[in-house]
Amino acid sequence: RSSLSGSSLVSSNATFVRPSYFYINGFENIPHIKYYYVFLCLVYAVTVLANSFIMAVIYLARNLHTAKYVVVFNLAVTDLCGSTALIPKLIETFLFEKQYISYEACLSSMFFVYVFMTMQSLSLLTLAYDRFVAIVFPLRYHVIVTKTAMLVILAVLWLFTLALISFTVSLITHLSFCGSLVIKSFFCDHGPTYALSCNNNSLNNIMAWVCFLVVLCIPIILIVLTYVCIAIALIRIATGAERVKAMRTCTSHLILVAIFYLPMVGNNIAAVVSYIHPNARIINNSLTQTMPAMLNPIIYSLRTEEVVDSVRKLYNIYSLRTEESHFNVAVIDEFPSTYSEENWGYTTTL
Repeated sequence: RSSLSGSSLVSSNATFVRPSYFYINGFENIPHIKYYYVFLCLVYAVTVLANSFIMAVIYLARNLHTAKYVVVFNLAVTDLCGSTALIPKLIETFLFEKQYISYEACLSSMFFVYVFMTMQSLSLLTLAYDRFVAIVFPLRYHVIVTKTAMLVILAVLWLFTLALISFTVSLITHLSFCGSLVIKSFFCDHGPTYALSCNNNSLNNIMAWVCFLVVLCIPIILIVLTYVCIAIALIRIATGAERVKAMRTCTSHLILVAIFYLPMVGNNIAAVVSYIHPNARIINNSLTQTMPAMLNPIIYSLRTEEVVDSVRKLYNIYSLRTEESHFNVAVIDEFPSTYSEENWGYTTTL
C-alpha cells in the first residue's frame, strides 16, 4: 500500500501533476477495529439527535430567541454539519473498505471538515464574548449584545472562515504529487496530504500554521483573557451568593471549552514532546473531532436552566394539546348527535 505512487495515476497540465486518487491509510494492524467504527456510528446518531433536539427547542421556545441562543443555535449547526462531513465518510472508508478517494472528493472533504471545525472554535469564542459582556458590563448587555449584532458577528466569522479554508485548500491544487499517494490519517487531512507533494509546499506549510493559530491558539488566548476579566469582575461583587449566581451562567460554556480545546492542546503537545504511534494519534484525533459535537447539546440541555425550563414548558404544552385532542375525540364519540359537520363544532342542544 505504501508503495502506491502517482507515476501511472496522474493527470497533468503544463505545470502540475495531480493524482486521480489518494489512498487513506487509517489504522494499521489493529484487531477488531470495526467495533470502533460501529462506536463512531453510535456517536454520529446521538450527535444528529441531540443537535436536532437543541435546535428545535431554540426554534420553538420564544424565550430562547435571544442573542446568546443565536450563537448556541449556530454551534449546534456547525456540530451537526461537522460530524456529517467527517463520520459518514470515515465509516464508508474503513468499515466498508473504500479507502481510495478521488482527488476532487479528497479536497472537497478537506474543505468541509476544516470549515466546520473552524466555526466550532469561533462559535465558542463568540459565546465567551457574550458571557464577558453579560458579567463585566451587565447594565449595557442588552444594548451591546443584540440579535442583530450577533448575526453580524457570525456572518463575518462565516465569511472569514470560508475565505481562509478556501484559500488553504486551493493551494493543494498548486502541488504536484509524483511519489506516494498514501495519506497517513483517517480522512483527507491537510498536513499529511500536502506533505506528499514533490514540489515546493512552503506556502501550504505557512497556511497550516495560520489555520492552527486561528482554530486553536488565538481563540484559547482570547477566551482565557475574557475569563480573567470575568474573574476580576466577580471579585468586585459584594456577596458570595451573587458570585456563584453569576459564575453559574458560565459553567456550560467552560465545559464546552474544556471538551473542545483540551484534547486538541494535549494532542499537539504530545506530538511535539514525544513520539505518538500513528494508531494512537488517529484514535486521539478522531475522538477529538467527533465527541465534542455529541456532548455540546447534551451539556447545554442538562446544565442550562433556561433550556431545561423551555423543554419542560414545551412538553407541558404538547401534553395539554394531546389531552385536549383526546378529550374532543371522546366527546364526539359519546355525543355524535351534538356534533355538526356543517359548522365543524359542537351544537348547543346539550
